[in-house]
Amino acid sequence: MKAIRLEGLGKLAVRDVAKPVPKPDEILVKVAACGICGTDRHLFLGEFPSRPPVTLGHEFAGTVEAAGAEVAGFRPGMKVTGDPNIACGRCPECHRGRVNLCRDLQAIGIHRDGGFADYVCLPETQAHRLPDDLDLVHGAFCEPLACSIHGLDIAGIRPGESVVVLGGGLIGLLVVQLARLAGASRVVLVTRSAGKRALGERLGATATVDPSAGDAHAAICGESGLLPGGADKVIEAAGVRETVEQAPKLACRGGTVLVLGVLPQGASVAIEPFDLLFREVQLLSSFINPFTHARAADLIASGTIEVEPLITRRVDFEDAAAAIAAPAPAGEIRAMLVPHG
Repeated sequence: MKAIRLEGLGKLAVRDVAKPVPKPDEILVKVAACGICGTDRHLFLGEFPSRPPVTLGHEFAGTVEAAGAEVAGFRPGMKVTGDPNIACGRCPECHRGRVNLCRDLQAIGIHRDGGFADYVCLPETQAHRLPDDLDLVHGAFCEPLACSIHGLDIAGIRPGESVVVLGGGLIGLLVVQLARLAGASRVVLVTRSAGKRALGERLGATATVDPSAGDAHAAICGESGLLPGGADKVIEAAGVRETVEQAPKLACRGGTVLVLGVLPQGASVAIEPFDLLFREVQLLSSFINPFTHARAADLIASGTIEVEPLITRRVDFEDAAAAIAAPAPAGEIRAMLVPHG
């Protein structure tokens, strides 16, 4: 079978490899789609810890091809999505229920072979069934949506609150939808891309701001701005230094800032602690998706969260490998590897 292999720092190749054989507690999944995430680019550049050589791809869905002898809940032909994050269940963090902070966390597509392949093995405990009539390309959005849900759980958006979302990529556009679903009365999306601003408004943003067009702070927080005094909740979803530094300045007194975007390992930002203290701004962070994957699958399967408009292009193995190794083109939201057509 074909697989996209990370073979070392900056070394990526499409290889013919042996079809994996599931262990007794695993299922073999025929991959229907796998999303190309910014984390895959961080892995390629050595900006996120991994364990090469390894097949990348952690946002996948497909059909059960075979099941190990100990598997009870899945059989061939079922549609599934995979939660890639496997906790040890033994460390202090796992015992506290903080499985996303597991000291021996193993991630499919990072530490174990992942979904940029014709087939992937998935522990039964990490599999979530999808409806038979669901487009599996849509099912591949469960992992990023699950991460977004965990972030909004931490942020604690309440009905009637105002929200600013920094970044119009996949996570930002999922957060826009989740914020409105949580009852936010005003959701302002901040992104340079005109196409993403238009899509954000279609998906639920009550207003959008182009930060390259002028003073974004004044446009949002000024006396005549969209949210005078600032937002109740600011969600940083871009994963860049500038937006992390900007986020606290857009929060109101007593507001909350959530860092949801992934910056390269080792990156640092400048934040003024006195400002956080004086205005009692809460600075929070969110990491992956503990216990939210099933909720994400339900939201996608029900159509409550729209994902079709977030697909920019569908690519084969060679184009997917090239996409991982290059910066995302302007305006791209999510490129999807579709191995079988």
